[in-house]
Amino acid sequence: KAKYDRFGHAGPQMGGGFHGGGMNMEDIFSQFGDIFGDAFGGGAFGGFGGRSRGGRTIKGSNLRVRIKLNLAEIAHGAEKKIKVTKLVRGKGSEYGNCPTCGGSGQVRRVQSTFIGQMQTVSTCPTCGGIGQTVSKRAPGSDEHGLVREEAVVPIKIPAGVEEGMQLNISGMGNEAPAGGVPGDLLVVIEEEANAELRRDGMHLHHEVFINMADAALGTSIEVPLVSGKAKVKIEPGTQSNHVLRLKGKGLPSVQHHGHGDLFVHVAVWTPTDLNKEEKAALEKLRSSPGFQPRPTAKDKGFFEKVKEMFGH
Repeated sequence: KAKYDRFGHAGPQMGGGFHGGGMNMEDIFSQFGDIFGDAFGGGAFGGFGGRSRGGRTIKGSNLRVRIKLNLAEIAHGAEKKIKVTKLVRGKGSEYGNCPTCGGSGQVRRVQSTFIGQMQTVSTCPTCGGIGQTVSKRAPGSDEHGLVREEAVVPIKIPAGVEEGMQLNISGMGNEAPAGGVPGDLLVVIEEEANAELRRDGMHLHHEVFINMADAALGTSIEVPLVSGKAKVKIEPGTQSNHVLRLKGKGLPSVQHHGHGDLFVHVAVWTPTDLNKEEKAALEKLRSSPGFQPRPTAKDKGFFEKVKEMFGH
């Protein structure tokens, strides 16, 4: 049954031998034609779409376009209209059976050999195996009866797409001659850079600077979200490189597996241009017990973190 599903019969059969003084190779060549046609797409129009009576049904070539999305469109999904230029069947183009193969898409040749006559079957060189040629061309059409035409294609982009992902819009590519199957429209996703949020898969990252007083005394700050803002509390004694995690404030999964998180990276800004009064105030605090470093286990230095990372 599996062989029948694949080949339409019991599978490639190399038997058959001699018939009437010659070897009929038609079945063998047609079987190999089916195999290689499926594997490599066959034809200049993107491939053969399956066997039809008298030749093959050809598929039009695919179109590829790129579309840029901002972070909000990626987060919520978007509906876009894309203008494309594609090949369509010209109005007035007509097709008829190929004069070379008579519509079969194949040509047969009989060769005499020392063992008798051998018949071979190959793809028709005139129609390329379609079985039809243009009998009447529409004004401005090419040799296949096709013309270039602009079209506006509406597309729906799901939430959570990423840079480089490709959406396949079936049947919206170039049309094929002789009643063939249209190709597809391939939409490649590009992301616009965001000035405040950096993407890492489903997660987002934001860096914020606070002054020494806010780090020591604590404060509240606003951080940007994909849509709107969120208020975040900075605890007293917050150290530089502290990371706050806002669960579920990242981007959705394109496979509908929930949302990522927003990570807020806190950096403590050290002033570099102090006036006399500011310098004097800090000088008074320089030797104060509260200003002496007392790192805890969670305040490990850079080298300690590196050693821990490598297991030393």
